[in-house]
Amino acid sequence: MKLVTYSRDQSVSCGVLVDDGVIDIASAWQGPNPPRSVKEVLQRGTSCLEKLARMATVTDVLTPLDSVKLLAPIRRPDKIIALAGNYSEHIKEAGLKRGFKVGLSDSPRQTTVPRPFIMPPTVVIGPDDEITWPAYSEQIDYEIELAVIIGKKAKCVKADDALDVVAGYTIVNDVSARSVTFKKGRAERPWDEFYDWLNGKWADGFLPMGPYLLTADEIEDVQNLNLTLTVNGRVRQKANTSQMIYPVADIVSFVSHLMTLEPGDVIATGTPAGVALATGEFLQASDRIECTIDRLGTLTNTLGNRPESFYKPLE
Repeated sequence: MKLVTYSRDQSVSCGVLVDDGVIDIASAWQGPNPPRSVKEVLQRGTSCLEKLARMATVTDVLTPLDSVKLLAPIRRPDKIIALAGNYSEHIKEAGLKRGFKVGLSDSPRQTTVPRPFIMPPTVVIGPDDEITWPAYSEQIDYEIELAVIIGKKAKCVKADDALDVVAGYTIVNDVSARSVTFKKGRAERPWDEFYDWLNGKWADGFLPMGPYLLTADEIEDVQNLNLTLTVNGRVRQKANTSQMIYPVADIVSFVSHLMTLEPGDVIATGTPAGVALATGEFLQASDRIECTIDRLGTLTNTLGNRPESFYKPLE
């Protein structure tokens, strides 16, 4: 089942995406108190999802897809957690040298752990939205990633049970500022380079998400999905989720030991090789970025205009 958030006639609704259009949940719901957002659907749990699945097979209340605008399925997640360095080839292209296990077939005895970091909810935008070029960076990069949407409250979950708390999956583009203009003239201090990298993940609109949330029961093997990112039609990234260093179950388990996961939380699982950081081919204004993952559709966005001036607090 494909769950969507969409706008029509200046109002925002949630629905089920089908071949012929969108089933508005509030309109097709049988009974009182329909859920008003995808997050609320997840908060209500399995019984609500099952009711929606039954509803989608019998209702004829459809809104044509070309009359709505799809938004990010979870417009303002309470938590967004992203993973740094979860594909071996991306680690190599970025010039990072550290020990890590190379793939899923390796010994389960790990010598390292995942590297998660938090992102603010204001990074989220939807399909076809323009990515704003921030005033503090001259180099803008792209990163296609499989995103996990949490469906149940989870704390200290074992890896063997971790997929049971996943509601579904979607696509995100972890747009990244690879330079910061406030670095010029700055006194050198330990950790500055790390924080520059981290600050480059936080700009408003830097996490396009969508076009829909596909429920987990529709994915036979989450560790066998093809990912492709193109810029203006040219392939820049091409990989498979089987190449992850830490599979989805391990990621969810590890993060759940750091914090309580709740319905609607989003975990971005890392990007494969091919980013502009390695090639030097950074995004330019009006570039069209298309991210495609098996079964999850295509997420399309364009980069907005370069700022006329950049933020330089030390000048």
